[in-house]
Amino acid sequence: MTKIVLIVLVVVAAIAGFSCVGSYNKLVGLEQGVEGQWAQVENAYQRRADLVPNLVETVKGAAKFERDTLTAVTEARARVGQLSPQASERIVNDPAAMERFQQAQDGLSSALSRLLVVSEQYPDLKATANFRDLQVQLEGTENRVTVERMRFNEAAQQFNTARNSFPTVVMAGLFGRFAEKTYFKAQAGAATAPRVQF
Repeated sequence: MTKIVLIVLVVVAAIAGFSCVGSYNKLVGLEQGVEGQWAQVENAYQRRADLVPNLVETVKGAAKFERDTLTAVTEARARVGQLSPQASERIVNDPAAMERFQQAQDGLSSALSRLLVVSEQYPDLKATANFRDLQVQLEGTENRVTVERMRFNEAAQQFNTARNSFPTVVMAGLFGRFAEKTYFKAQAGAATAPRVQF
């Protein structure tokens, strides 16, 4: 009788062990997916940051106007550039770091939007081929940023769903290394449709 009980205990322990190993490995895989998608988000933001100086120089060369707008774009890009590589490594696990990162990126988005609106007031600037090309590149980059942020949120959701499912949540708590991932949120006021005036 004791042999049967011992065998049952060994089988139960083996099943629990395999389940724990499987859950751990699944979380590691999903966490790597989140990290990889975060790298894609950073890649899209870097592309935008690289285009901004060219856009600013083209606008400066094409017309001497709206210095405040150009200054705002340059300053916003500088704030984005101040985020250290160490800080960006912690972003996916630190809601406060994600908030700071998102605020800096939202500031650059806002400044770029103002610059593109200003360009509507200056037909000569819009006629400049270099400006048009950069504007197309910037619009494409903004679309890439949006897509990569969406994919990051999807990867974070997959991770968080797996992490918070029973019994994985117990195993994640035991190891203590699998923190929930933070999502990107819409920019403040994004729910309000922009007002267009002519």
